[in-house]
Amino acid sequence: MRETSGRLLTLLSLLQARRDWPGPALADRLGVSPRTVRRDVDRLRELGYPVNATKGPDGGYRLDAGTDLPPLLFDDEQAVAVAVALRTGATPGVEEGALRALATIRQVMPARLRARLDALEVTRVRRRPGPAEPAVDPDLLLALGSACQAREVVRFDYEGGTMASWGEGEAAFRPPRRVEPHHLVTSEGRWYLVAFDLDRDDWRLFRVDRLALRSGSGPRFRRREIPGGDVARFVGERLTRPSSPVRGEAVLHAAAEVIAPWVGAQGVCEPLPDVDGAPRCRVVLGSWSWGGLAGHLGVFDVPFEVVGPPELVEAARTLADRYRAGLPG
Repeated sequence: MRETSGRLLTLLSLLQARRDWPGPALADRLGVSPRTVRRDVDRLRELGYPVNATKGPDGGYRLDAGTDLPPLLFDDEQAVAVAVALRTGATPGVEEGALRALATIRQVMPARLRARLDALEVTRVRRRPGPAEPAVDPDLLLALGSACQAREVVRFDYEGGTMASWGEGEAAFRPPRRVEPHHLVTSEGRWYLVAFDLDRDDWRLFRVDRLALRSGSGPRFRRREIPGGDVARFVGERLTRPSSPVRGEAVLHAAAEVIAPWVGAQGVCEPLPDVDGAPRCRVVLGSWSWGGLAGHLGVFDVPFEVVGPPELVEAARTLADRYRAGLPG
């Protein structure tokens, strides 16, 4: 029985690592006959894993998505990575679920992995005084995310917008917003919905914690192009204070999670693919002048590449010349 259980775990691990497996290849990897593979696949199906047979000269198997979430199998590296992400990366609205998931994973971890996880002590510190991060219903996030993916118009009531009420006094009526949802983004502990407002014929950025979704899905729409073609830049510009008249972009040679805490509420930081194993991130920042923005890039104390605009490139050159001229001979 123990041999069968171990073989089932190995089979599940193989099915998770590759989309399609020919039956003979699985039998060879497991050291059993194709008939035994078929029996093991049936056992996995009884446990809730949606393993489908694939057609072809040899026939094979594929692990597909199902209606319920069956038990998952992680190797050591995956288990630690998921646990660390749950501990350090939870955003408002999903903290409780993340902590429950973390407790579940920790409970079934081998002692050697649990010790590694427990050695990681994380304290979240607010970087600036202010009100607590607003809570967001996870179901609302899922509903908006689904609408973005399905390209369906959504209607919601919104607090704190510029929409004028219809009527007077307590009986005033505020019509719901009708928007084409495009992206969900998070910045400084807040969730935002990037959408095209159909009644205003313009793009808007909505605080998710301030909206109440109306029931029912709306008509499908054809996706529009985000102004500037860049969601991160669009959000950063909308969140920029009037006191930051200039904005520029640079690539920093450091991990996004290291740089993001120092970018500030009005900036944008997003990860980029590693180059030769070295992490990189893209930042979009605002400042009172091009020289001030060029100086800000040096504060991160990591190598960087100025992307633009040309005014920022020239300001960085000027600042570099001033530093060189100011050094002792």
